[in-house]
Amino acid sequence: MHRRDFIRVVVGSAATWPLAARAQQSSMPVIGYLGPGSAQSDAFRVTGFRQGLKEAGYVEAQNLKIEYRWAEDHYDRLPAMAADLVRHQVAVIVATSASASLAAKAATKTLPIVFETAGDPVKLGFVDSLSRPGGNLTGPIGRRSNAETTRIAARVAADGARHCAACQPGRIA
Repeated sequence: MHRRDFIRVVVGSAATWPLAARAQQSSMPVIGYLGPGSAQSDAFRVTGFRQGLKEAGYVEAQNLKIEYRWAEDHYDRLPAMAADLVRHQVAVIVATSASASLAAKAATKTLPIVFETAGDPVKLGFVDSLSRPGGNLTGPIGRRSNAETTRIAARVAADGARHCAACQPGRIA
């Protein structure tokens, strides 16, 4: 997956929060980043994430804030960490594993959640179905996810939808 395409989904999702919620936040959008590992174990992913944000015109601490939560391989901590991000009123949660995605899903029914998976999001419990995903989770699926990620981002930006489709290689469901 190309970082730039993934970042477009994240930034596009952040732009979909209701204006009232934005008024309560600082002037910078805030992304919640939920990882099951540690900052050290995910350093490569965070570096790519920041680079993708930079390519999209966002620089951490300059025009964007990122709230990181690391479970340090204690998966039982993920639900409390996801709830903490919701309490902090982040604009979007980026969940970097299936367990983080499910914890975020349990913590909020309205806040956009962007997941990464090579697995089936229906079998994982992220969405109801590919044709009618429902809910507030979205993300790329499989190896050919870059084009789908870009399409999702364009769709979110165009309609301002808070809930957008999950995708399947070759099409948006």
